[in-house]
Amino acid sequence: MPVVAGAVGGSATAQAAPSRRPDAAVTGLTVEHRTDPLGVDAERPRFGWRMRSASRGRSQGAYQILVASSRDRLTASRADVWDSGRVRSADSVAVRYAGRALNTSTRYHWTVTVWDAEGRPVGTAPPAFFETGLMSTDGVGGWEGSQWIGMKGKVPNSAGAPMLRRQVVLKKGIREARLYVSALGVYEAYVNGRHVTVPQDDGTAIELLPPGSTNYDARVNYMTYDVTDLVTRERADVTLGFVLGNGWYNGRISDGSTYYSADGNALAVKAKLLIRYADGTSQTVVTGPDGGWKATDTGPYRADDIYDGQTYDARMELPGWTAHGFDDSAWSDVERVAFEDKFPDAQLLVYPGETARFMDRWDRRPRSITVATGVTGQDGSPNGRGRIVVDPARTVTDTVKAASASATIGSGETAVFDLGQNMVGVARYSLRGPAGAKVEFRFGEMLNDDSTGADGPEGSLYRASLRSAKATSTYILKGDRHGETHQDCLTFYGFRYVSVTTTDTVTIAGLTGKVATSAIREIGTFTTNDPDINQLASNIRWGQRGNYLWVPTDCPQRDERLGWTGDAQVFSTTGLYNVDAGVFLSHFQDTVVDSQAIYGTDKAQFTGVAPTARFNFPGGGSGWADAGVIVPWAVWQMTGDATIVKDNWPAMTRYLDWIQEQTGDTYAGQGSLTGDWLGPQKTSAQLMSDVYYGYSTRLMAQMARAIGGTAEGEVYDRLFGRIRQAFITKYLSTEGGAVTVKSSLGDASPIEPGSDPNQKTEDNSQTALLWVLKLGFYETEAQRRTLVGHLADNIGNDEAYKAAHPNSSRVRYAENTLSVGFLGVNVLAPILTDEGRADLAYKLLHQDALPSWLFSVKNGATTVWERWNSYSKEDGFGPVSMNSFNHYAYGAIMEWMYAYMAGIARDPDSPGFKHFVLQPHIDPTARITQVSGSHESPYGEIRSEWKMEDGGGSLVYDALVPANSEATLRLSAISADAVREGRTPLARVDGVRLLGHKDGVASYRLPSGRYHLTARLR
Repeated sequence: MPVVAGAVGGSATAQAAPSRRPDAAVTGLTVEHRTDPLGVDAERPRFGWRMRSASRGRSQGAYQILVASSRDRLTASRADVWDSGRVRSADSVAVRYAGRALNTSTRYHWTVTVWDAEGRPVGTAPPAFFETGLMSTDGVGGWEGSQWIGMKGKVPNSAGAPMLRRQVVLKKGIREARLYVSALGVYEAYVNGRHVTVPQDDGTAIELLPPGSTNYDARVNYMTYDVTDLVTRERADVTLGFVLGNGWYNGRISDGSTYYSADGNALAVKAKLLIRYADGTSQTVVTGPDGGWKATDTGPYRADDIYDGQTYDARMELPGWTAHGFDDSAWSDVERVAFEDKFPDAQLLVYPGETARFMDRWDRRPRSITVATGVTGQDGSPNGRGRIVVDPARTVTDTVKAASASATIGSGETAVFDLGQNMVGVARYSLRGPAGAKVEFRFGEMLNDDSTGADGPEGSLYRASLRSAKATSTYILKGDRHGETHQDCLTFYGFRYVSVTTTDTVTIAGLTGKVATSAIREIGTFTTNDPDINQLASNIRWGQRGNYLWVPTDCPQRDERLGWTGDAQVFSTTGLYNVDAGVFLSHFQDTVVDSQAIYGTDKAQFTGVAPTARFNFPGGGSGWADAGVIVPWAVWQMTGDATIVKDNWPAMTRYLDWIQEQTGDTYAGQGSLTGDWLGPQKTSAQLMSDVYYGYSTRLMAQMARAIGGTAEGEVYDRLFGRIRQAFITKYLSTEGGAVTVKSSLGDASPIEPGSDPNQKTEDNSQTALLWVLKLGFYETEAQRRTLVGHLADNIGNDEAYKAAHPNSSRVRYAENTLSVGFLGVNVLAPILTDEGRADLAYKLLHQDALPSWLFSVKNGATTVWERWNSYSKEDGFGPVSMNSFNHYAYGAIMEWMYAYMAGIARDPDSPGFKHFVLQPHIDPTARITQVSGSHESPYGEIRSEWKMEDGGGSLVYDALVPANSEATLRLSAISADAVREGRTPLARVDGVRLLGHKDGVASYRLPSGRYHLTARLR
């Protein structure tokens, strides 16, 4: 992509951000959970806001929303769209619009006035706006005849990306312009020679691969852009230009999908430019076969694929093709692409959330540059591959110098750039060299060592884990003596290292890792005094950035990059603590429901992958299919908005009904092909299916009540009771007076790659014990205590335990190690802590022997790995068949870090942190002495910070409870009076209520406000 400086524009994906007046008493105005959004297609959009108050205990008692056609009409006497009147309510999350019908493509201005619970005015928010989109789903309404068009005669999969353009004469006096765009494939859009971008960080950002990944035969996204500045700054005409790439629509990534064609799908764009003039008239420019549109595939974009990369031939650039006056007379005509004929039920829907975009603030520059001239030492190396021959004169190891250094290489030489961080996006680079020189940039996450699993000489790029993905950016120089700059735009890569080769002498300068993500607005922070734990938190955050790319993917680098539902559900709460991802996950849930209808067994089972069908498994799906229930529950719990529950209730009940039809009065789960994926200790896959059946049923009972389905909630409660009893009867043995969870009843996953085929499932496995305790699948408190003891013994894994279990997989591992896979990782530390064993949770957190979270940190990881043993300095690379170095599932431990270490925990009975629990758990190992956490809840920022003083004898604790919410504080102390604000016992502070002191923990009900407390611990 030729980089165009200074491009401006806007989109429907404007991020939710603080109010423009941070000192306002009413702030954070959102519509559909976004700030000042374009392209709102909801008939009754949801409004949200926050209170700010320096005084304690202030809560909302009433509100009044005004919506008007112009900002100057935002008064009670002049609001011409909606005046809610003064509504007595504490609600400030997802308050539904109830005014007159909204018009399409119209900007509405709004504000809200708030009164507190005593009836006193709090304030009126600074005005905000929202703008409707085309308000249709059929691709017809509002599109004014716009059609899907592609290059006439273009053979799918033939070389060259389609480039389409049209130039149209305009009138004078343009007031505003909006561009609505969708594509079958992905697109880059240009208006008057300038790249259409989106607002970001007080500037603009380039999107990557809009309109994103969907089941194309069910839904296609469209985007909305404010292109007023791009249109008005030019002469009295407008030129539209589009580049189309294969994306998820026409590549191997969609293999097996219902819309996939081995012969290729025709790429197409559908667009409408709406121009409004100062005199009140308007004009539209739409895509169509008869509208003067022209197309070519002779430009520089020669090839593109999500897995394989992009080829760009700068010699074939067509200067000025996106701007006025370009001669396109030799270009081809366009033709209608008959997508609607093939998929008449497909909907064209506005994308409701954050698009994937390049975030300049996360750019990565090289930390070292190594130039290799060949290979040596093959005969003496352990794996026979040798090591690269390094040219010290051209190698830069100083991190400061490397960040701005260039590298000159010739044919047969290689430059390896280390960006210091595993990331997702593309590389931007500048080149100087002769015309026709071919430069290949290969991307990878690791460098080869001398181990058996290496796939090349030591120091070269390790690529075996990419499997069939070529992941290569190819650039052919045009020979500009001033240099030429490029970054790919029709693909993405997962990488830390970039390996560069060339056919001629070329200088590479300014190489930068450009980070792309849909995880735009981070709303959680977490730090400790322990650098290893901080690195783990950073790794988790970077993994989320890389894998929240249009959909929550499993990995970003190999020939997969799919929306695996099990990974998504396990990480969902962590993801929502970290990032304002409620809309992102809600949109993913829509895709999950689409996949249920297209690919799900009996159109009822949720699928293992969404969207598309690549690698999807039709058999037992427990733990993955349950994402269709768990993701709505997590979004509702973290955002306080039950819309996702209401909207998806029919799909969720269809899924639960289907399981009942499959298993009847056995009350067993549907079965599981994945089991506790990649768990070092094997658990019966059927047991995992049974516990997930119970878990989803319990969540359904909770959600039923949230949407007024009391009777349905009781039905699910009874079903849960039957599942529980069936589980106890089958798996809970009391033979010989010993309580045992028979997690050996059945095989583990039959499809897990790289596993020992001779390894058997075991009784009392960690994951089985955790889920039994989580769901209460036992009969007596004595049994519970015994099960906790079994779990502690398994984790402790001392010599006595190993001697008593000589055939267990645990004998191979160190003491105080975990042994869970994907379906145990997010419940491990919370259950231990809830069962009074925070000491074990912290021991596991600090452990860096295999298997543990810090094992990867100790071995140099900058993101979370797919396998506990993906790599070690001692043993090299883990099983290559399933070995991603950027896979966020095991990062689900961060949910516990927020909720238990920092102590910012949800109250399940009060979703969205209207009421929440502050429950900091001090590290019994005394290695962590300071923790600081924050989360921007729907009501405002929550903070929870603690540090140990006096050699562990006292605790200093700071908390922030936002206005219009309240918290229950549970703080370690020798007595209730030992918790003080200044010299005053907290129980005697105005507005605070003592709830009790038990087992060394004092509990209080806190009104909103700031707190600086001390507590004596001994």
